[in-house]
Amino acid sequence: MNQPGKPFLIAGPCSAESPAQLLHTAKGIAANYPNAIFRAGVWKPRTRPGSFEGVGEEALVWLNEMKAQTGLRFAVEVATPLHVELALKHKVDMMWIGARTVVNPFSVQELAQALNGVKQVPVLIKNPIHPDVNLWIGAIERILNTGINDVAAVHRGFHQYGHSQFRNDPAWEIPIQLKSAMPDLPLFCDPSHIAGNRTLLAFIAQRAMDLDMDGLMIETHFMPDLALSDAKQQITPETLKELLNGLRIGQSENEIDDHSDELKLLRNNIDAIDDELIQLFAKRIGFSEQIGKYKQENNVTILQIRRWKKTLRSQIKNGTALGLNENFVKAIYQLIHDESITVQSQWQSIKTSVKETTKK
Repeated sequence: MNQPGKPFLIAGPCSAESPAQLLHTAKGIAANYPNAIFRAGVWKPRTRPGSFEGVGEEALVWLNEMKAQTGLRFAVEVATPLHVELALKHKVDMMWIGARTVVNPFSVQELAQALNGVKQVPVLIKNPIHPDVNLWIGAIERILNTGINDVAAVHRGFHQYGHSQFRNDPAWEIPIQLKSAMPDLPLFCDPSHIAGNRTLLAFIAQRAMDLDMDGLMIETHFMPDLALSDAKQQITPETLKELLNGLRIGQSENEIDDHSDELKLLRNNIDAIDDELIQLFAKRIGFSEQIGKYKQENNVTILQIRRWKKTLRSQIKNGTALGLNENFVKAIYQLIHDESITVQSQWQSIKTSVKETTKK
């Protein structure tokens, strides 16, 4: 599945909506990426009924018409043995198993039985919705046990609670663990489902390339704002070209000794943790902003020295218990506290500005 010097590309709309939608989008992709795989959801069961749930088998007819006119091979998601049967009937070029299916070993085993003996169609396995690398590996193994040789994994992030800038938690350490456990397995990234919005796609795609992933699956629609599902995370074929042209693709070393390979994996783990730290810092500052607003509205002083000293003592104790240097912990928390005071002070400035404006 690899293309030397560039990521393997899978692109197309979240859902197949009409023959015209598929053809317009596919022509835009094929103009720049004739070797791409065109993706489109045919069966789209939603969290709750009532929203667009896909066209079904008829869309497979549309996809073959698209292929005849553009030359693009196509991929669809399968979640049941019937989906597999219909996909094979309509000569699908590739299938993928989604996160909500991968989470259930019974469902994956049923798909494996339906795929048994099917060797000509590559199968992609997305990560489960929960950050469980062994569950992911287990699903991959079930498909490999059918005799299918062309199998790849797709990192699409993990379900999370609470507010975040991402739709799904990237948890980069999980695909790194998968890559460590199965180094010969191609690993793709689905920035669309990690981001949940188009503004973060380039950042996530670059991160995937930095982690030496083999390809990208990016939701692309010729009129994304009018898409019937996941409109916010889709981009036009023109924007797709800009995104891919902006990626820095590092050269993989063909010859690397065991020590360097181990060092690379360790550094990848550090990079993943650094990404998590930045997200946690942003979340903490968000709470500081809320506290600043509360203090302003309730006439509470910004600096609460006893609270600060208690927090510092507690975290120094926790850090040293984990083997961290006391001065290191103190320096980090001093910076965090200083930034928190600065953020909270902004609310006091807003209050003063409003008073001055009112006086005038």
